[in-house]
Amino acid sequence: MLARAISDARVGGDFWCSLKAEGSFRTLIRAPSRVEAEQAIERCGGRHGGPILLSVPARRQRPVTEVRNGIFLLHGPVDPWALLDRVQCVIAPPQDDVRLLAAAAGRPVLDLATAEAVGPAGLRAELAGALAGFVYSDPFSGHRIDTLEWIELLGGWRRTIDANQTIAATAGIAGWKRRTLRRFLWSDSMPQTLRRSLPAELPEGSGIAVWPSRAPQGILQRAAERKLPILRVEDGFIRSVGLGAHLHLPHSIVVDARGIYYDPTSPSDLEHILSETVFTERLVGRASALIDRLVRGGVTKYAAGGAQMPAMPAGVRRVLVPGQVEDDLSVRLGGAGVQGNLDLLRRVRAAEPEAWILYRPHPDVTAGLRKGHVPAADALRYADAILAQGSMAGLLDQVDCVHVLTSLAGFEALLRGREVVTHGQPFYAGWGLTTDLAPDLPRRQRRLSVLELAAGALILYPRYLDPVTRLQCPPEVVVRRHLDASAARPQLLHRLRSLQGRMSIAGRRLAGAAA
Repeated sequence: MLARAISDARVGGDFWCSLKAEGSFRTLIRAPSRVEAEQAIERCGGRHGGPILLSVPARRQRPVTEVRNGIFLLHGPVDPWALLDRVQCVIAPPQDDVRLLAAAAGRPVLDLATAEAVGPAGLRAELAGALAGFVYSDPFSGHRIDTLEWIELLGGWRRTIDANQTIAATAGIAGWKRRTLRRFLWSDSMPQTLRRSLPAELPEGSGIAVWPSRAPQGILQRAAERKLPILRVEDGFIRSVGLGAHLHLPHSIVVDARGIYYDPTSPSDLEHILSETVFTERLVGRASALIDRLVRGGVTKYAAGGAQMPAMPAGVRRVLVPGQVEDDLSVRLGGAGVQGNLDLLRRVRAAEPEAWILYRPHPDVTAGLRKGHVPAADALRYADAILAQGSMAGLLDQVDCVHVLTSLAGFEALLRGREVVTHGQPFYAGWGLTTDLAPDLPRRQRRLSVLELAAGALILYPRYLDPVTRLQCPPEVVVRRHLDASAARPQLLHRLRSLQGRMSIAGRRLAGAAA
């Protein structure tokens, strides 16, 4: 079982390193030195002729390659699975990484010293002995874990590294979070930062990771013209304890090769996941436990922990309307004709004439940092109350229904078992879980459970970065960190950004008084 898990995850050895060699080889000779490799060729006596790939695992930052007498030499660290993909037979000494992984993959192995075949039973025993010689610890908690859990963790890192290998450049990533984004996009080579244009030297097929709302003008079109893959990057759904507009670094992002989750006009990786994934019992169970932790801890996109909520009227239907940033791309692309927050409130009142309606302005707007302010007198023409403070989780716990345009609050409401009505086309609409007032999306035909929606949107789609170890991690780690950090003190950068917002609000009030 361990051998199969290792082979499926393609981990072990220097699995994070790329391999530039092309083509296939008859034999791989893995030796501590070039001299020992040449001696092994002589011992084989031509029995393993044909193209030969030599790999000498010297401690270098990157492998050096050369070709001599039809033999291709790799001198330095290399992904062992990239080697195994290209060869039919492996010649290696005992306990060598590639020999052990060849055993896991069921490849024929010869001993370097004798050139004799090593039997499958001996290889399995050798692999089991190597794995048993270590104690495995969870890097996020320090607790001991079993070998399968360790393989699963490495497999997650492997998938991310493989996805990042094609990324040659980034564009539109704000300077204050560029260093953090590099950790999300890490592979064995770091992408360059594009500030204005695409350099001519980018080879065909090189991917460009782009933050769409900040992308330099025309760069997406020029990349498409050159057939360069575009990977759109955006904040994840469990982002940080504190607003992004206050310059709190993200603890999760999404990297989407098809589109982006908030743009319903084209497919996205998330839509593909929700449409095609076979949701196993284990994955659904994991989603259930994650939802329970989120709900009990009051965790939302920007916050953790509850807060005292005002009393709400009893005996009446209570409806929450979350406001949004009006120039946000999710509103512009998925708003389905709704003209901003005031228009949303008007539509909700028309749909819920007898309900008690609570309007919650978006925190970035309340902070004076983004567009979407609705004067109180205008909002109260349709809403019964306005509440700008308190946690979103606390509000969701007290209302019967949430009306949204594209707000993530609708998804968070579904996780808490609330009725959700969508006026726009958010990623969670169209799967049979919401009442949708906007036009249907023909691509979304599958009926999902809330657990399946959460598994796709919170476990399979985003990437997470542990704010303590700075390692990529599962979502459960970030949720735990957010609960532990809910009372963390703001840093100087966050305070300066808050001051900027207060100055913006003061300027808006002065302008209103002058008018």
